[in-house]
Amino acid sequence: MKSIRVIKVKPLLVLVLMCIFLSGMVLENRLSRTGGSCDEHFVPRARAQERFEEELPDVIERIVPAVVNISSKKVVEVRGSHPLMQDPFFRRFFEDYFNRYDLPRERVERNLGSGVIVSRDGYILTNNHLVGEAEKVLVILPDEREFEAEIVGSDPRTDVAVLKIEADDLPVVPVGDSDGLRLGQTVVAIGYPFGIGQTVTKGIVSATSRAGLRLTDYEDFIQTDAAINPGNSGGALINTRGELVGINTAILSRSGGSQGIGFAISINMAREVMEKIIKHGRVVRGWLGVAPQDLDPQMAELFEVEGTDGVVITQVVEDSPAEKGGLKRDDIIIRFGDEKVKGVVAFRRIVANVEPGSSVEIEVLRDGKKKTLDVEIGELEEAGRKEERWEDDAASPLFVGVSIEVLDDYHRRELDVPRSLSGLIVTEVDPTSYAAEAGLAPGDVIVEINRSKVESIADFNAIMERSRDDKVLLLVHRGGGHFYIVIKS
Repeated sequence: MKSIRVIKVKPLLVLVLMCIFLSGMVLENRLSRTGGSCDEHFVPRARAQERFEEELPDVIERIVPAVVNISSKKVVEVRGSHPLMQDPFFRRFFEDYFNRYDLPRERVERNLGSGVIVSRDGYILTNNHLVGEAEKVLVILPDEREFEAEIVGSDPRTDVAVLKIEADDLPVVPVGDSDGLRLGQTVVAIGYPFGIGQTVTKGIVSATSRAGLRLTDYEDFIQTDAAINPGNSGGALINTRGELVGINTAILSRSGGSQGIGFAISINMAREVMEKIIKHGRVVRGWLGVAPQDLDPQMAELFEVEGTDGVVITQVVEDSPAEKGGLKRDDIIIRFGDEKVKGVVAFRRIVANVEPGSSVEIEVLRDGKKKTLDVEIGELEEAGRKEERWEDDAASPLFVGVSIEVLDDYHRRELDVPRSLSGLIVTEVDPTSYAAEAGLAPGDVIVEINRSKVESIADFNAIMERSRDDKVLLLVHRGGGHFYIVIKS
């Protein structure tokens, strides 16, 4: 008779084996339901995308009632345009005969666009170019209610306008924070393109803090490839949480339609403008009274500073807050209040946002040393706008192919140059020269070379003799403003 061998199995081992068995059954059941394979790496990502697509329509459904259609109307006076009346000869001898073709007439201009309700009591954000000079503005809600809107105020310098309709408990789009946007983040544009009705398009954030487009005086645009077309102006750009991050305002297009490059005013800028309009009825901006210019590596080397952060002052307006506060030409502003200064675009926005009458600490580099000044900021008015709107138009030149003369009264009369200005006037620039490539033009007045005043040809020759052969710094006067040019061979 064979003996039976008894094997004792420890309870802990039994428990481990049962767990493995049950885990296998759960995995098999999951795969059978999803039709998947053993490679589960991509399943969570796919499900997350699926949940995103399910939730986005819910977000949009909640927001679209607060994006409205705007129709504005203004009456403009136009005159006849008989083609012969464009010829000065015919106009001189046959004015009476053709006068009947040149009678004043009135014409009604209409604009169609979009707007965003941002408060339950009826404040609406839109674009200035839609309603800025309108005599009547009609707001149509998606539920077909119509309201005649009051223009609370508008700001051509940012293309923002604020409307008000008399209604309560309106749907709103919650205002978000555009500074938190990231490249590639999903955004949705909502508006009324081509007058066909409310339309929703989806894209991503292509760029943030776009400036230098010359669309407005103060620029802080979000670039997106979400389709934006005529009629979308003033509409909403929202994130996937349904927060307003921008006001759609412009497209870059050769055809007039969307080509994947659209721009929205950042909501942080639009909100600041809106709050000032509601508080003051207009936009009150701070004014410093300087002409700033960005630093490039060549200028930084010649100013003997590290890096290109900050802005260099090329002009200080007489009797301005800057002059009273001790700022000087050639100062490099590196900090304004609590904010570091990176470049001209951001600097101008920072100054504009300061309440007039406030005192601000400005840190500058002067002759390589840091200096802190307390400056009381003024209010930007028409008198100060020319200096604030100054922009750099040139790059880098050299003197080969350039003819210069000493500035005299004849040049001042012909070119409307201030009598107080002295220097050398550029009379000719060879189109193939370094100067022409860089933008130096006839009529420019060279005021300084390497930060030394130049008033004669002798001054010019003396300065050039002790200058580097490959690089030199010019201070040039053009069009009422000053700017620097780095001459580089």
